[in-house]
Amino acid sequence: MKILHLDTNHPLMIAQLAENGFENYEDYKSSKSEIESKIHLYDGIILRSRFSIDRSFIEKATNLKFIARVGAGLENIDCEFAESKGVVLISSPEGNRNAVGEHTLGMLLALLNKFKKANTEIEKGKWLREENRGWELDYKTVGIIGYGNMGKSFAKKLKGFDCKVICYDIKPNVGDENATQVSLEEFFSQAEVVSLHTPQTPLTMRMVNTDFINKFSNPFWFLNTARGKSVVTDDLVSALKSGKILGAGLDVLEYEKSSFEDFFTEDNFPEAFRYLLEADNVILTPHIAGWTMESKEKLAQVIVDKIVENFKSK
Repeated sequence: MKILHLDTNHPLMIAQLAENGFENYEDYKSSKSEIESKIHLYDGIILRSRFSIDRSFIEKATNLKFIARVGAGLENIDCEFAESKGVVLISSPEGNRNAVGEHTLGMLLALLNKFKKANTEIEKGKWLREENRGWELDYKTVGIIGYGNMGKSFAKKLKGFDCKVICYDIKPNVGDENATQVSLEEFFSQAEVVSLHTPQTPLTMRMVNTDFINKFSNPFWFLNTARGKSVVTDDLVSALKSGKILGAGLDVLEYEKSSFEDFFTEDNFPEAFRYLLEADNVILTPHIAGWTMESKEKLAQVIVDKIVENFKSK
């Protein structure tokens, strides 16, 4: 089988696929239209988020057996049409779930303990102790929305703390020894920390808006290491200003491009983003929650293992 690699990944991927009899071809620079002109020559493609795989692309890929995305989400692929053509979809959430869990916990602890504010003040020569008194995670109720690979990883990291962990998911019976699954109404009434771990779907697009935020009984800390477009930034900022949201840790932003490699299509920053940059109770990272040295290798290994399992003998 001929596999076209559209993004660079850990070198083990090409090496191990070759060892298992696959032919590897690399093209990291051609435009989408240039790729479309030759995609019929390949049995499989591997990419991260370089460009979308839409209906037109899939129609031209007449020999395509699989699309493998090195990562968790598949929102940049027309999954329904691909599957109607018999194309197998492969992703690798197992590869970076540990990294996401650790990153989310790190953001939460940094927010509760005012790391950003304290560090900025010390850089300016200020040594303020009482003003930087923080909060402990113990005995708080942490609510996780979306209890799949990433949500479960975060819940596992919380086991060392004496906090209550609840989860909400549209799928039934996903709770485990690390989190109790509750109804959405119970979630709204109990959560003091809210961590988003949902894929980008029509149901989750702009899900976290003013109406959603105001349904919570308690002011809460908010974390998003999932997808930026699930949150209406203007509404988030309004909640931060009012105190309904006590602080936010955001690894993703609605302004990101679909490739996740850049954001802002205009020269001027949106006003809401300027607020996030300047707020003492907001921590921002550039979509790196699953982006560790270890996860780069694990993501590639998961993809290789799934391709070999499904296609080596075919």
